[in-house]
Amino acid sequence: MRFIVLLWGEKSCLANNETLGVPVFSYKEMVKLGRENRAALIDSLDARKGYRYEVIGSDDIATLVYTSGTTGNPKGVMLSHKNLLHQIENLGVLGPAKAGDRFLSMLPTWHTYERACEYFIFTRGIEQVYTTVRTLKDDLRNYKPDYMISVPLVYETLYSGIQKQISSSPNAIKLIVFSFIRISLAYTELKRIYEGLCLTRNPEEPSHIVSMFDYLWSKTIATILWPLHVLATKFVYKKIRSAIGIQKTAKSGGGSLPTHIEKFYEAIGLEVQNGYGLTETSPCIAGRRPYYNVLGSVGHPIPLTEFKVVDSETGEILPPGSKGIIKVRGPPVMKGYYKNPLATRQALDEDGWLNTGDIGWIAPHHSVGRSRRCGGVIVFEGRAKDTIVLSSGENVEPLEIEEAALRSTLIQQIVVIGQDQRRLGAVIVPNKDEALLAAKEASVVDADAVDLSKELISSMLYEELRKWTSECSFQIGPILVVDEPFTIESGLLTPTMKIRRDQVVAQYKEEIANLYK
Repeated sequence: MRFIVLLWGEKSCLANNETLGVPVFSYKEMVKLGRENRAALIDSLDARKGYRYEVIGSDDIATLVYTSGTTGNPKGVMLSHKNLLHQIENLGVLGPAKAGDRFLSMLPTWHTYERACEYFIFTRGIEQVYTTVRTLKDDLRNYKPDYMISVPLVYETLYSGIQKQISSSPNAIKLIVFSFIRISLAYTELKRIYEGLCLTRNPEEPSHIVSMFDYLWSKTIATILWPLHVLATKFVYKKIRSAIGIQKTAKSGGGSLPTHIEKFYEAIGLEVQNGYGLTETSPCIAGRRPYYNVLGSVGHPIPLTEFKVVDSETGEILPPGSKGIIKVRGPPVMKGYYKNPLATRQALDEDGWLNTGDIGWIAPHHSVGRSRRCGGVIVFEGRAKDTIVLSSGENVEPLEIEEAALRSTLIQQIVVIGQDQRRLGAVIVPNKDEALLAAKEASVVDADAVDLSKELISSMLYEELRKWTSECSFQIGPILVVDEPFTIESGLLTPTMKIRRDQVVAQYKEEIANLYK
Protein backbone atom coordinates (compact mmCIF):
# COMPACT_ATOMS: atom_id res chain seq x y z
CA MET A 1 0.00 0.00 0.00
CA ARG A 2 1.49 3.32 -1.10
CA PHE A 3 -0.97 5.88 0.28
CA ILE A 4 -4.39 6.29 1.89
CA VAL A 5 -7.09 8.79 0.91
CA LEU A 6 -9.76 9.80 3.44
CA LEU A 7 -13.09 10.39 1.72
CA TRP A 8 -14.27 12.35 4.75
CA GLY A 9 -12.92 13.39 8.15
CA GLU A 10 -9.55 14.85 9.11
CA LYS A 11 -6.14 13.20 9.43
CA SER A 12 -5.91 14.35 13.04
CA CYS A 13 -8.67 11.84 13.90
CA LEU A 14 -6.35 8.93 13.06
CA ALA A 15 -3.89 7.41 15.53
CA ASN A 16 -0.31 7.14 14.21
CA ASN A 17 -0.16 3.37 14.61
CA GLU A 18 -3.33 2.93 12.52
CA THR A 19 -1.68 4.00 9.26
CA LEU A 20 1.52 1.92 9.72
CA GLY A 21 3.67 4.71 8.28
CA VAL A 22 1.74 4.91 5.00
CA PRO A 23 1.19 8.52 3.76
CA VAL A 24 -2.36 9.77 4.36
CA PHE A 25 -4.16 12.46 2.33
CA SER A 26 -7.45 14.10 3.18
CA TYR A 27 -9.99 14.60 0.42
CA LYS A 28 -9.32 18.37 0.39
CA GLU A 29 -5.57 17.74 0.01
CA MET A 30 -6.19 15.46 -3.00
CA VAL A 31 -8.29 18.17 -4.68
CA LYS A 32 -5.58 20.77 -3.95
CA LEU A 33 -2.82 18.51 -5.35
CA GLY A 34 -4.89 17.97 -8.48
CA ARG A 35 -5.32 21.71 -9.02
CA GLU A 36 -1.62 22.38 -8.47
CA ASN A 37 -0.58 19.64 -10.91
CA ARG A 38 -3.01 20.88 -13.51
CA ALA A 39 -1.81 24.46 -13.19
CA ALA A 40 1.82 23.32 -13.47
CA LEU A 41 1.09 21.33 -16.62
CA ILE A 42 -0.86 24.13 -18.29
CA ASP A 43 1.99 26.58 -17.59
CA SER A 44 4.69 24.20 -18.86
CA LEU A 45 5.99 24.51 -22.43
CA ASP A 46 5.23 20.87 -23.20
CA ALA A 47 2.26 19.72 -21.14
CA ARG A 48 2.55 16.17 -22.48
CA LYS A 49 5.80 15.62 -20.58
CA GLY A 50 3.75 15.57 -17.41
CA TYR A 51 1.87 12.47 -18.50
CA ARG A 52 2.80 8.83 -18.82
CA TYR A 53 0.83 6.91 -21.40
CA GLU A 54 0.20 3.17 -21.20
CA VAL A 55 -1.03 1.26 -24.22
CA ILE A 56 -4.10 -0.82 -23.37
CA GLY A 57 -4.75 -3.92 -25.46
CA SER A 58 -8.02 -5.81 -25.89
CA ASP A 59 -6.56 -8.74 -23.92
CA ASP A 60 -5.71 -6.56 -20.91
CA ILE A 61 -7.82 -6.94 -17.78
CA ALA A 62 -10.73 -4.49 -17.67
CA THR A 63 -12.20 -5.57 -14.35
CA LEU A 64 -12.09 -8.08 -11.50
CA VAL A 65 -15.50 -9.43 -10.54
CA TYR A 66 -15.88 -11.76 -7.60
CA THR A 67 -18.26 -14.73 -7.90
CA SER A 68 -21.21 -14.80 -5.50
CA GLY A 69 -19.86 -17.86 -3.68
CA THR A 70 -23.05 -19.95 -3.83
CA THR A 71 -20.96 -23.10 -4.32
CA GLY A 72 -17.76 -22.23 -2.42
CA ASN A 73 -15.42 -19.35 -1.66
CA PRO A 74 -15.70 -16.29 -3.94
CA LYS A 75 -13.05 -16.13 -6.70
CA GLY A 76 -11.85 -13.04 -8.57
CA VAL A 77 -12.82 -13.41 -12.24
CA MET A 78 -10.45 -11.57 -14.60
CA LEU A 79 -12.47 -10.12 -17.49
CA SER A 80 -10.68 -8.41 -20.37
CA HIS A 81 -11.76 -5.52 -22.61
CA LYS A 82 -12.29 -8.12 -25.37
CA ASN A 83 -14.69 -10.08 -23.14
CA LEU A 84 -16.89 -7.06 -22.49
CA LEU A 85 -16.66 -5.72 -26.06
CA HIS A 86 -17.96 -9.07 -27.30
CA GLN A 87 -21.08 -8.55 -25.19
CA ILE A 88 -21.59 -5.01 -26.52
CA GLU A 89 -21.24 -6.16 -30.12
CA ASN A 90 -23.43 -9.29 -29.89
CA LEU A 91 -26.22 -8.80 -27.34
CA GLY A 92 -28.27 -7.13 -30.07
CA VAL A 93 -29.16 -10.57 -31.51
CA LEU A 94 -31.29 -11.25 -28.41
CA GLY A 95 -33.74 -8.43 -29.14
CA PRO A 96 -34.40 -5.48 -31.46
CA ALA A 97 -33.71 -2.79 -28.83
CA LYS A 98 -33.28 0.63 -30.42
CA ALA A 99 -32.50 4.24 -29.46
CA GLY A 100 -35.32 5.77 -27.48
CA ASP A 101 -36.41 2.48 -25.85
CA ARG A 102 -36.53 2.32 -22.07
CA PHE A 103 -35.01 -0.45 -19.93
CA LEU A 104 -35.87 -1.06 -16.28
CA SER A 105 -33.33 -2.90 -14.15
CA MET A 106 -33.16 -3.91 -10.50
CA LEU A 107 -29.92 -5.90 -10.37
CA PRO A 108 -26.89 -4.52 -8.49
CA THR A 109 -24.95 -2.24 -10.86
CA TRP A 110 -21.70 -4.13 -10.21
CA HIS A 111 -23.19 -7.51 -11.20
CA THR A 112 -21.74 -8.83 -14.47
CA TYR A 113 -25.15 -9.41 -16.04
CA GLU A 114 -26.22 -5.87 -15.20
CA ARG A 115 -22.93 -4.33 -16.37
CA ALA A 116 -22.92 -6.11 -19.73
CA CYS A 117 -26.53 -5.03 -20.32
CA GLU A 118 -25.69 -1.45 -19.30
CA TYR A 119 -22.71 -1.26 -21.65
CA PHE A 120 -24.91 -2.58 -24.48
CA ILE A 121 -27.79 -0.22 -23.60
CA PHE A 122 -25.63 2.90 -23.49
CA THR A 123 -23.97 2.14 -26.85
CA ARG A 124 -27.48 1.97 -28.39
CA GLY A 125 -28.75 5.25 -26.93
CA ILE A 126 -31.33 3.49 -24.76
CA GLU A 127 -32.70 4.97 -21.54
CA GLN A 128 -31.94 3.08 -18.32
CA VAL A 129 -34.15 3.25 -15.22
CA TYR A 130 -32.96 1.74 -11.94
CA THR A 131 -35.37 0.29 -9.41
CA THR A 132 -35.37 -1.82 -6.22
CA VAL A 133 -37.48 -4.71 -4.94
CA ARG A 134 -39.42 -2.28 -2.76
CA THR A 135 -40.29 0.19 -5.55
CA LEU A 136 -40.52 -2.25 -8.47
CA LYS A 137 -44.31 -2.34 -8.85
CA ASP A 138 -44.62 1.46 -8.66
CA ASP A 139 -41.74 1.99 -11.11
CA LEU A 140 -43.22 -0.50 -13.60
CA ARG A 141 -46.49 1.40 -13.46
CA ASN A 142 -44.93 4.88 -13.61
CA TYR A 143 -42.17 4.35 -16.20
CA LYS A 144 -43.83 1.72 -18.46
CA PRO A 145 -40.48 0.27 -19.64
CA ASP A 146 -40.15 -1.40 -23.04
CA TYR A 147 -37.85 -4.03 -21.52
CA MET A 148 -37.04 -5.26 -18.04
CA ILE A 149 -33.80 -7.00 -17.04
CA SER A 150 -34.12 -9.18 -13.97
CA VAL A 151 -33.83 -12.62 -12.36
CA PRO A 152 -36.47 -15.42 -12.28
CA LEU A 153 -37.56 -14.68 -8.70
CA VAL A 154 -38.91 -11.26 -9.74
CA TYR A 155 -41.08 -12.76 -12.50
CA GLU A 156 -42.27 -15.43 -10.05
CA THR A 157 -43.25 -12.69 -7.58
CA LEU A 158 -45.17 -10.76 -10.27
CA TYR A 159 -46.94 -14.01 -11.27
CA SER A 160 -47.91 -14.73 -7.64
CA GLY A 161 -49.26 -11.20 -7.28
CA ILE A 162 -51.44 -11.59 -10.41
CA GLN A 163 -52.75 -14.99 -9.24
CA LYS A 164 -53.54 -13.58 -5.81
CA GLN A 165 -55.42 -10.63 -7.30
CA ILE A 166 -57.50 -12.89 -9.56
CA SER A 167 -58.24 -15.28 -6.66
CA SER A 168 -59.51 -12.41 -4.50
CA SER A 169 -61.99 -11.28 -7.20
CA PRO A 170 -65.72 -12.12 -7.02
CA ASN A 171 -66.47 -15.75 -7.91
CA ALA A 172 -68.03 -14.98 -11.30
CA ILE A 173 -65.05 -12.87 -12.45
CA LYS A 174 -62.59 -15.42 -11.06
CA LEU A 175 -64.31 -18.24 -12.98
CA ILE A 176 -64.29 -16.25 -16.26
CA VAL A 177 -60.63 -15.18 -15.96
CA PHE A 178 -59.33 -18.65 -15.02
CA SER A 179 -61.41 -20.20 -17.82
CA PHE A 180 -59.91 -17.74 -20.31
CA ILE A 181 -56.39 -18.52 -19.04
CA ARG A 182 -56.98 -22.27 -19.44
CA ILE A 183 -58.18 -21.73 -23.01
CA SER A 184 -55.19 -19.52 -23.82
CA LEU A 185 -52.75 -22.03 -22.30
CA ALA A 186 -54.25 -24.71 -24.57
CA TYR A 187 -54.12 -22.34 -27.58
CA THR A 188 -50.45 -21.38 -27.06
CA GLU A 189 -49.52 -25.05 -26.47
CA LEU A 190 -51.10 -26.00 -29.82
CA LYS A 191 -49.48 -22.98 -31.50
CA ARG A 192 -46.06 -24.17 -30.36
CA ILE A 193 -46.78 -27.59 -31.90
CA TYR A 194 -47.59 -26.33 -35.40
CA GLU A 195 -44.81 -23.71 -35.25
CA GLY A 196 -42.24 -26.42 -34.38
CA LEU A 197 -41.20 -24.90 -31.05
CA CYS A 198 -41.76 -27.90 -28.71
CA LEU A 199 -38.61 -28.92 -26.87
CA THR A 200 -37.53 -32.58 -26.95
CA ARG A 201 -34.50 -34.68 -25.97
CA ASN A 202 -35.42 -37.45 -28.39
CA PRO A 203 -32.85 -37.52 -31.25
CA GLU A 204 -35.18 -39.55 -33.50
CA GLU A 205 -37.27 -37.55 -35.95
CA PRO A 206 -40.98 -38.31 -36.33
CA SER A 207 -42.17 -39.56 -39.72
CA HIS A 208 -43.55 -37.10 -42.29
CA ILE A 209 -47.04 -38.59 -41.91
CA VAL A 210 -47.03 -38.15 -38.10
CA SER A 211 -45.63 -34.63 -38.50
CA MET A 212 -48.33 -33.70 -41.01
CA PHE A 213 -51.09 -35.07 -38.76
CA ASP A 214 -49.57 -33.22 -35.78
CA TYR A 215 -49.54 -29.97 -37.75
CA LEU A 216 -53.09 -30.30 -39.06
CA TRP A 217 -54.85 -31.24 -35.81
CA SER A 218 -52.96 -28.64 -33.73
CA LYS A 219 -53.63 -25.92 -36.34
CA THR A 220 -57.33 -26.87 -36.57
CA ILE A 221 -58.00 -26.87 -32.81
CA ALA A 222 -55.90 -23.69 -32.35
CA THR A 223 -58.02 -21.99 -35.02
CA ILE A 224 -61.18 -22.97 -33.10
CA LEU A 225 -59.73 -21.58 -29.83
CA TRP A 226 -58.28 -18.43 -31.44
CA PRO A 227 -61.46 -16.24 -31.23
CA LEU A 228 -61.74 -16.97 -27.48
CA HIS A 229 -58.03 -16.19 -27.01
CA VAL A 230 -58.49 -12.86 -28.86
CA LEU A 231 -61.51 -12.09 -26.69
CA ALA A 232 -59.50 -12.84 -23.55
CA THR A 233 -56.62 -10.69 -24.81
CA LYS A 234 -58.93 -7.73 -25.39
CA PHE A 235 -60.89 -7.85 -22.15
CA VAL A 236 -58.53 -9.55 -19.64
CA TYR A 237 -54.87 -9.83 -20.68
CA LYS A 238 -54.62 -6.25 -21.89
CA LYS A 239 -55.47 -5.11 -18.34
CA ILE A 240 -53.04 -7.60 -16.76
CA ARG A 241 -50.20 -6.48 -19.07
CA SER A 242 -51.04 -2.84 -18.35
CA ALA A 243 -50.86 -3.56 -14.61
CA ILE A 244 -47.48 -5.29 -15.04
CA GLY A 245 -46.20 -2.33 -17.08
CA ILE A 246 -43.69 -4.05 -19.41
CA GLN A 247 -44.41 -2.90 -22.97
CA LYS A 248 -42.34 -5.30 -25.10
CA THR A 249 -40.14 -7.99 -23.56
CA ALA A 250 -39.03 -9.25 -20.16
CA LYS A 251 -35.42 -10.48 -20.06
CA SER A 252 -34.61 -13.12 -17.46
CA GLY A 253 -31.20 -14.44 -16.47
CA GLY A 254 -29.29 -15.83 -13.50
CA GLY A 255 -31.33 -19.04 -13.26
CA SER A 256 -34.07 -21.04 -14.91
CA LEU A 257 -37.64 -19.81 -15.03
CA PRO A 258 -40.29 -22.40 -13.91
CA THR A 259 -42.17 -23.75 -16.94
CA HIS A 260 -45.67 -23.03 -15.60
CA ILE A 261 -44.74 -19.35 -15.14
CA GLU A 262 -43.30 -19.12 -18.67
CA LYS A 263 -46.48 -20.67 -20.08
CA PHE A 264 -48.66 -18.22 -18.16
CA TYR A 265 -46.79 -15.18 -19.51
CA GLU A 266 -46.92 -16.62 -23.02
CA ALA A 267 -50.69 -17.13 -22.66
CA ILE A 268 -51.33 -13.50 -21.67
CA GLY A 269 -49.08 -12.21 -24.46
CA LEU A 270 -46.06 -11.01 -22.47
CA GLU A 271 -42.86 -12.25 -24.08
CA VAL A 272 -40.31 -13.53 -21.56
CA GLN A 273 -36.87 -14.39 -22.95
CA ASN A 274 -34.59 -16.47 -20.79
CA GLY A 275 -30.79 -16.34 -21.14
CA TYR A 276 -27.77 -18.11 -19.72
CA GLY A 277 -24.33 -17.09 -18.54
CA LEU A 278 -21.81 -16.95 -15.73
CA THR A 279 -19.56 -14.31 -14.22
CA GLU A 280 -16.74 -16.30 -15.88
CA THR A 281 -18.28 -15.68 -19.33
CA SER A 282 -18.84 -11.90 -19.11
CA PRO A 283 -21.70 -13.21 -18.64
CA CYS A 284 -24.12 -13.85 -21.55
CA ILE A 285 -23.34 -16.88 -23.71
CA ALA A 286 -26.84 -17.98 -24.78
CA GLY A 287 -30.26 -16.41 -25.08
CA ARG A 288 -33.65 -16.91 -26.61
CA ARG A 289 -34.39 -14.97 -29.78
CA PRO A 290 -37.78 -13.32 -30.44
CA TYR A 291 -38.32 -15.67 -33.41
CA TYR A 292 -37.01 -18.81 -31.61
CA ASN A 293 -38.48 -18.35 -28.13
CA VAL A 294 -38.31 -22.04 -27.14
CA LEU A 295 -39.88 -22.48 -23.69
CA GLY A 296 -37.82 -24.55 -21.26
CA SER A 297 -34.54 -23.57 -22.93
CA VAL A 298 -32.02 -20.75 -22.53
CA GLY A 299 -31.85 -20.28 -26.29
CA HIS A 300 -29.10 -20.56 -28.89
CA PRO A 301 -25.45 -19.64 -28.23
CA ILE A 302 -24.64 -16.01 -29.01
CA PRO A 303 -22.31 -15.42 -32.01
CA LEU A 304 -18.75 -16.83 -31.94
CA THR A 305 -19.52 -18.94 -28.84
CA GLU A 306 -19.17 -22.74 -28.87
CA PHE A 307 -20.94 -25.24 -26.60
CA LYS A 308 -20.43 -28.92 -25.90
CA VAL A 309 -21.85 -31.33 -23.34
CA VAL A 310 -19.51 -33.91 -21.79
CA ASP A 311 -19.82 -36.90 -19.50
CA SER A 312 -19.01 -35.83 -15.92
CA GLU A 313 -16.76 -38.85 -15.29
CA THR A 314 -15.09 -39.67 -18.61
CA GLY A 315 -15.10 -36.21 -20.24
CA GLU A 316 -16.43 -37.82 -23.44
CA ILE A 317 -18.47 -35.50 -25.71
CA LEU A 318 -22.13 -36.50 -25.57
CA PRO A 319 -24.56 -36.39 -28.52
CA PRO A 320 -27.48 -33.90 -28.65
CA GLY A 321 -30.24 -34.80 -26.22
CA SER A 322 -27.83 -36.36 -23.69
CA LYS A 323 -27.49 -34.73 -20.29
CA GLY A 324 -24.01 -33.87 -18.97
CA ILE A 325 -21.68 -31.04 -17.96
CA ILE A 326 -21.88 -27.91 -20.13
CA LYS A 327 -18.57 -26.59 -21.49
CA VAL A 328 -18.16 -23.35 -23.42
CA ARG A 329 -15.45 -21.64 -25.49
CA GLY A 330 -15.19 -18.28 -27.21
CA PRO A 331 -14.49 -14.52 -26.86
CA PRO A 332 -16.61 -14.04 -23.69
CA VAL A 333 -14.65 -16.61 -21.63
CA MET A 334 -12.53 -15.10 -18.81
CA LYS A 335 -8.74 -14.97 -18.65
CA GLY A 336 -8.79 -16.87 -15.34
CA TYR A 337 -9.15 -16.40 -11.60
CA TYR A 338 -7.09 -13.65 -10.00
CA LYS A 339 -4.00 -15.02 -8.20
CA ASN A 340 -5.55 -18.50 -8.22
CA PRO A 341 -3.81 -20.64 -10.87
CA LEU A 342 -5.09 -23.90 -9.37
CA ALA A 343 -8.75 -22.86 -9.66
CA THR A 344 -8.03 -21.52 -13.18
CA ARG A 345 -6.57 -24.88 -14.30
CA GLN A 346 -9.60 -26.70 -12.86
CA ALA A 347 -12.03 -24.47 -14.76
CA LEU A 348 -10.17 -23.85 -18.07
CA ASP A 349 -8.47 -26.55 -20.15
CA GLU A 350 -5.57 -26.08 -22.59
CA ASP A 351 -7.95 -25.71 -25.55
CA GLY A 352 -9.82 -22.82 -23.91
CA TRP A 353 -12.93 -24.78 -22.89
CA LEU A 354 -14.51 -23.52 -19.65
CA ASN A 355 -16.18 -26.06 -17.38
CA THR A 356 -19.33 -24.20 -16.33
CA GLY A 357 -20.13 -26.67 -13.55
CA ASP A 358 -23.71 -26.72 -14.87
CA ILE A 359 -25.79 -29.69 -15.99
CA GLY A 360 -27.63 -29.43 -19.27
CA TRP A 361 -28.11 -30.71 -22.81
CA ILE A 362 -28.30 -29.48 -26.41
CA ALA A 363 -31.56 -30.01 -28.29
CA PRO A 364 -31.23 -32.42 -31.26
CA HIS A 365 -31.93 -31.15 -34.79
CA HIS A 366 -35.16 -32.27 -36.48
CA SER A 367 -36.11 -31.32 -40.04
CA VAL A 368 -39.82 -32.07 -39.52
CA GLY A 369 -42.30 -32.25 -36.67
CA ARG A 370 -43.15 -30.25 -33.58
CA SER A 371 -39.46 -29.75 -32.66
CA ARG A 372 -38.14 -28.73 -36.09
CA ARG A 373 -37.15 -25.20 -34.95
CA CYS A 374 -35.59 -26.20 -31.61
CA GLY A 375 -32.34 -27.74 -32.83
CA GLY A 376 -29.22 -26.39 -31.13
CA VAL A 377 -30.90 -24.62 -28.21
CA ILE A 378 -29.27 -25.06 -24.81
CA VAL A 379 -31.23 -26.46 -21.87
CA PHE A 380 -29.97 -25.69 -18.36
CA GLU A 381 -30.94 -28.17 -15.62
CA GLY A 382 -29.04 -26.97 -12.56
CA ARG A 383 -25.62 -26.82 -10.92
CA ALA A 384 -23.55 -30.02 -10.83
CA LYS A 385 -22.55 -29.11 -7.28
CA ASP A 386 -26.25 -28.94 -6.32
CA THR A 387 -26.69 -32.64 -7.19
CA ILE A 388 -27.74 -34.62 -4.13
CA VAL A 389 -26.35 -38.15 -3.82
CA LEU A 390 -28.54 -40.37 -1.64
CA SER A 391 -27.09 -43.21 0.45
CA SER A 392 -28.52 -45.58 -2.19
CA GLY A 393 -26.13 -44.01 -4.72
CA GLU A 394 -28.96 -42.35 -6.68
CA ASN A 395 -28.29 -38.82 -8.02
CA VAL A 396 -31.04 -36.24 -7.57
CA GLU A 397 -31.28 -32.83 -9.25
CA PRO A 398 -33.14 -30.69 -6.67
CA LEU A 399 -34.10 -27.88 -9.07
CA GLU A 400 -36.88 -29.87 -10.77
CA ILE A 401 -38.50 -30.73 -7.41
CA GLU A 402 -38.13 -27.18 -6.07
CA GLU A 403 -39.69 -25.64 -9.16
CA ALA A 404 -42.63 -28.04 -8.93
CA ALA A 405 -43.10 -27.33 -5.20
CA LEU A 406 -43.01 -23.56 -5.72
CA ARG A 407 -46.19 -23.81 -7.79
CA SER A 408 -47.94 -24.06 -4.44
CA THR A 409 -49.07 -20.68 -3.10
CA LEU A 410 -48.36 -21.98 0.41
CA ILE A 411 -44.61 -22.36 -0.22
CA GLN A 412 -42.58 -19.15 -0.28
CA GLN A 413 -39.05 -20.67 -0.41
CA ILE A 414 -37.72 -24.22 -0.45
CA VAL A 415 -34.35 -25.99 -0.38
CA VAL A 416 -34.33 -29.73 -1.05
CA ILE A 417 -31.81 -31.61 1.14
CA GLY A 418 -30.71 -35.23 1.65
CA GLN A 419 -27.00 -35.60 0.88
CA ASP A 420 -25.92 -39.13 2.00
CA GLN A 421 -29.37 -39.81 3.47
CA ARG A 422 -31.83 -42.57 2.54
CA ARG A 423 -34.43 -40.10 1.28
CA LEU A 424 -34.91 -36.47 0.40
CA GLY A 425 -36.05 -33.79 2.83
CA ALA A 426 -36.70 -30.08 2.52
CA VAL A 427 -36.26 -26.81 4.39
CA ILE A 428 -39.39 -24.74 3.73
CA VAL A 429 -40.34 -21.14 4.40
CA PRO A 430 -44.17 -21.12 4.28
CA ASN A 431 -46.35 -18.30 3.00
CA LYS A 432 -48.25 -17.85 6.26
CA ASP A 433 -50.92 -15.51 4.87
CA GLU A 434 -51.83 -17.95 2.10
CA ALA A 435 -51.74 -20.89 4.53
CA LEU A 436 -54.13 -19.09 6.91
CA LEU A 437 -56.48 -18.25 4.03
CA ALA A 438 -56.43 -21.87 2.79
CA ALA A 439 -57.09 -23.20 6.31
CA LYS A 440 -60.11 -20.89 6.72
CA GLU A 441 -61.51 -21.88 3.30
CA ALA A 442 -61.17 -25.55 4.25
CA SER A 443 -62.83 -24.81 7.63
CA VAL A 444 -59.82 -26.28 9.44
CA VAL A 445 -59.69 -23.22 11.71
CA ASP A 446 -62.22 -20.60 12.84
CA ALA A 447 -62.96 -17.69 10.52
CA ASP A 448 -61.50 -15.24 13.05
CA ALA A 449 -58.20 -17.17 13.53
CA VAL A 450 -55.08 -15.04 13.14
CA ASP A 451 -52.38 -17.74 13.32
CA LEU A 452 -51.76 -21.41 12.61
CA SER A 453 -49.88 -23.98 14.68
CA LYS A 454 -46.60 -25.32 13.27
CA GLU A 455 -48.10 -28.83 13.21
CA LEU A 456 -51.03 -27.68 11.08
CA ILE A 457 -48.74 -25.74 8.69
CA SER A 458 -46.49 -28.83 8.35
CA SER A 459 -49.52 -31.02 7.60
CA MET A 460 -50.74 -28.59 4.94
CA LEU A 461 -47.26 -28.37 3.38
CA TYR A 462 -47.05 -32.17 3.16
CA GLU A 463 -50.35 -32.17 1.26
CA GLU A 464 -49.07 -29.46 -1.09
CA LEU A 465 -45.83 -31.34 -1.75
CA ARG A 466 -47.76 -34.51 -2.55
CA LYS A 467 -50.00 -32.56 -4.91
CA TRP A 468 -47.36 -30.61 -6.83
CA THR A 469 -44.35 -32.97 -6.88
CA SER A 470 -46.20 -36.22 -7.61
CA GLU A 471 -44.84 -36.33 -11.18
CA CYS A 472 -41.21 -35.77 -10.13
CA SER A 473 -38.73 -38.66 -10.17
CA PHE A 474 -38.18 -38.41 -6.40
CA GLN A 475 -40.50 -37.47 -3.55
CA ILE A 476 -39.76 -35.39 -0.45
CA GLY A 477 -39.85 -37.08 2.96
CA PRO A 478 -39.31 -35.12 6.18
CA ILE A 479 -39.62 -31.32 6.11
CA LEU A 480 -38.23 -28.58 8.33
CA VAL A 481 -40.53 -25.54 8.54
CA VAL A 482 -38.69 -22.29 9.34
CA ASP A 483 -40.25 -18.94 10.15
CA GLU A 484 -37.60 -16.53 8.88
CA PRO A 485 -37.40 -16.06 5.08
CA PHE A 486 -34.02 -16.46 3.37
CA THR A 487 -32.72 -12.92 2.75
CA ILE A 488 -29.63 -11.13 1.46
CA GLU A 489 -29.13 -9.60 4.93
CA SER A 490 -29.11 -13.02 6.62
CA GLY A 491 -26.52 -14.27 4.13
CA LEU A 492 -28.86 -16.97 2.77
CA LEU A 493 -29.49 -15.19 -0.56
CA THR A 494 -26.96 -13.81 -3.03
CA PRO A 495 -27.42 -10.18 -4.24
CA THR A 496 -29.13 -11.68 -7.32
CA MET A 497 -31.54 -13.54 -5.03
CA LYS A 498 -30.22 -17.05 -5.54
CA ILE A 499 -30.42 -19.26 -2.45
CA ARG A 500 -27.05 -20.15 -0.90
CA ARG A 501 -27.77 -23.84 -0.34
CA ASP A 502 -24.61 -24.52 1.64
CA GLN A 503 -25.38 -21.62 4.01
CA VAL A 504 -28.97 -22.78 4.55
CA VAL A 505 -27.77 -26.31 5.35
CA ALA A 506 -25.06 -24.93 7.67
CA GLN A 507 -27.46 -22.61 9.52
CA TYR A 508 -30.00 -25.38 10.18
CA LYS A 509 -27.45 -28.17 10.62
CA GLU A 510 -28.74 -29.38 14.01
CA GLU A 511 -32.42 -29.20 13.03
CA ILE A 512 -31.69 -31.15 9.81
CA ALA A 513 -29.80 -33.80 11.79
CA ASN A 514 -32.79 -34.16 14.15
CA LEU A 515 -35.10 -34.34 11.14
CA TYR A 516 -33.40 -37.50 9.91
CA LYS A 517 -33.30 -39.10 13.38
